[in-house]
Amino acid sequence: MTATPFLEVAEAIAAMGGETLTQCMQCGLCSGLCPWPAVGSEFRTRKLIRMAQMGLEGFESDDILYACTTCKLCVENCPRQVGIIDTVRAMRAMIAESGAAPSSLRTIMGSIHSQGNPWSGQRDAREKWTEGLNVPRFDENTEYFLSVCCTSAYDPRAIQIARALVKVLDAAGVSYGIIGNEESCCGEALRKMGDEEQFTSLVEKNINLFNDKGVKKIITTSPHCNMTFTQEYPEFGGEFEVVHYTELLKQLVDEGKLKIDPKMAKKIIYHDPCYLGRHCKVYEQPRDLLKAAGADLMEFNRNKGLAICCGGGGGRLWMEADAEQRFSTHKVREAVAKGAEVVAMACPYCINMFVDSTKTENVDDKLQVMDIAEVLAACL
Repeated sequence: MTATPFLEVAEAIAAMGGETLTQCMQCGLCSGLCPWPAVGSEFRTRKLIRMAQMGLEGFESDDILYACTTCKLCVENCPRQVGIIDTVRAMRAMIAESGAAPSSLRTIMGSIHSQGNPWSGQRDAREKWTEGLNVPRFDENTEYFLSVCCTSAYDPRAIQIARALVKVLDAAGVSYGIIGNEESCCGEALRKMGDEEQFTSLVEKNINLFNDKGVKKIITTSPHCNMTFTQEYPEFGGEFEVVHYTELLKQLVDEGKLKIDPKMAKKIIYHDPCYLGRHCKVYEQPRDLLKAAGADLMEFNRNKGLAICCGGGGGRLWMEADAEQRFSTHKVREAVAKGAEVVAMACPYCINMFVDSTKTENVDDKLQVMDIAEVLAACL
């Protein structure tokens, strides 16, 4: 008997990681929580899942399958515990295998393959961000490998985050070091875009590199790297002690090893990065660090587990969105309305999205966008 289209599609998605697809009972909670409908988009998570269940064509379009930012808000609240992100990733892998991924994302995949980063930066320029700083090399006597994500290594604005963090780590006396131009992307974006084959190859190469160098502990600058190293690398034998820099710095402050002068006496509103919050369960440490810096801490209406994402995850950082459909723009408007002077976060993707939104809203002279590493560096 020939398999029906339903069985063919469902079995293919399950084989690629979407085993829980058939658990969905179409309650619609995912669509109700998703930020897309609130900004006027026709994207509905429930519709996407149903199209996959029924083997219907059309889900592969950019504004349907590639709209999901993988923010995990739906997954955290699904009553049937459907792995919605895993299902989306599996569906994207099917499209990527056929070569039909969006052209903008194919460019990113190609850059990671050829240069080891998604920003089309030259591999031998990866450590250029360290110019003028005495950033140590990782060796067998170093405690932490400082994993500076591709965005903070190549993006001009995000480079400032890495440089600020180095100053804070030095002030705390942390034993850390970078590997340098041998480093490559962690692969998180690749997997979310559907390039599973290249992701697997990249992970294996990175694990071999880390093991060869003697890496045991890793400090991450990006929550995306943090999630990937802690939750996905173990699938491939990569067992490392990984900490996001906000977790480490909060510990150092508590131990009295990092002295912060509480002189950032501004109204600071904190944005919860999805990959630091919902994906890695880090909520309080960033807030505690801002309070230590003297901030008059403010909150968005939806925060912590219910926070609205910046819109840059799941490959969306490299895809266009209409001005009114940028989540970060709506959050910038809320921050300004609340009277915030600074919007702080701890993710280079979020920095990129919020900086763009403050400019398009013409409020970059009213609302400063800062990473927590930058806030702390200003308070040493």
